[in-house]
Amino acid sequence: MSGSTGGQHVPGARLSRSPKPGRIAAYLGLAVLGALIGFAGSLVQGAWFPGGLVLALLATAGLFYGSLRATGTQLGVLAPAVGWLLAIVLLSIGRPEGDGLFSAGIGPLVFMLGGMALAVMCATMSRPPHPGGGPGRLGK
Repeated sequence: MSGSTGGQHVPGARLSRSPKPGRIAAYLGLAVLGALIGFAGSLVQGAWFPGGLVLALLATAGLFYGSLRATGTQLGVLAPAVGWLLAIVLLSIGRPEGDGLFSAGIGPLVFMLGGMALAVMCATMSRPPHPGGGPGRLGK
């Protein structure tokens, strides 16, 4: 075979290219948005239990699914999930005086575990087909 691939898909070819600055900015923006949703969800889930918990989980699910649809990649879900997780972990640590943002009870635990489960579900969902791609297998 010659050095050219003749338009065929080469596995792992995307990994060798450097990421574009716009895509990096999008992922960083999604991480910041994830931290904001995590912070807001931490406040809402404790303030209006159980409706606040449902609202916080719906916002989290919307963020993760929306980022999957917007980027079409698993990294698009990972970026806001990392920001979300960092925010809720930092808020749950508390201060030496004993003050903490999370209250005791089942609500914060459901928010943390439910949000992580939502991130995993969205990251493992099937992605929409690429435009121009047929229903057949690669290389056919």
